[in-house]
Amino acid sequence: MGTSGPKLEKVPGLLFYKMLGSGQGRSFSLKPNFRRYGLLCTWETEAAADFFLLHSPYMQAYQQHTDELWTVKLLPYQQHGQWDGKEPFAPVLSEKYSQGPIAVLTRASVNWWRLPAFSRFGVRTSKSLDAAEGLYCSIGLGELPFVRQATFSVWESVEAMKAFAYKDPQHQEVMRRTRAENWYSEELFARFRPISSTGTWDGQDPLQEVLPKIAYS
Repeated sequence: MGTSGPKLEKVPGLLFYKMLGSGQGRSFSLKPNFRRYGLLCTWETEAAADFFLLHSPYMQAYQQHTDELWTVKLLPYQQHGQWDGKEPFAPVLSEKYSQGPIAVLTRASVNWWRLPAFSRFGVRTSKSLDAAEGLYCSIGLGELPFVRQATFSVWESVEAMKAFAYKDPQHQEVMRRTRAENWYSEELFARFRPISSTGTWDGQDPLQEVLPKIAYS
């Protein structure tokens, strides 16, 4: 993961990318998971993405060195904030999206002096996700341990996502402290409409019942 940047810089049609490590659990974790990684990409066209997934040496190397691989295509319909000073998911869909599964990405650069509070409440929120209803899958990701963190999750509906985000006590406390105590130097929140899913995550496709499957091989 750490040596792939120069290769990705040369990929045709690739607009924005992040290579991400992961933690143990469904959200933020103090314990890294050295066996699971994420690659986030935005593209000029779907054709450019498909060519990369099907033919790039990078993806072929991934397939040769992994026990499992899951790929989900997403269309952005809401974005607030920035990532490295950019708005990577703009422009978003013009039409409203309120039916079907929803994917959510939250990402932040944590101020160093707020790390103790962020770590303490982040672990609590991660545990509360274990009991969240309507959650298909969730993972904590990051560019840099503890400091540059993200959470990616997929829910069965907007209602299920909002029920957790706005009613779970732990999550509510995190949201309140984030603003009151200035935890982040930069943050981004985005919602997406999943349009296809292939491969497996923990032995199964989390969206196999609700999205079409496309084989990349």
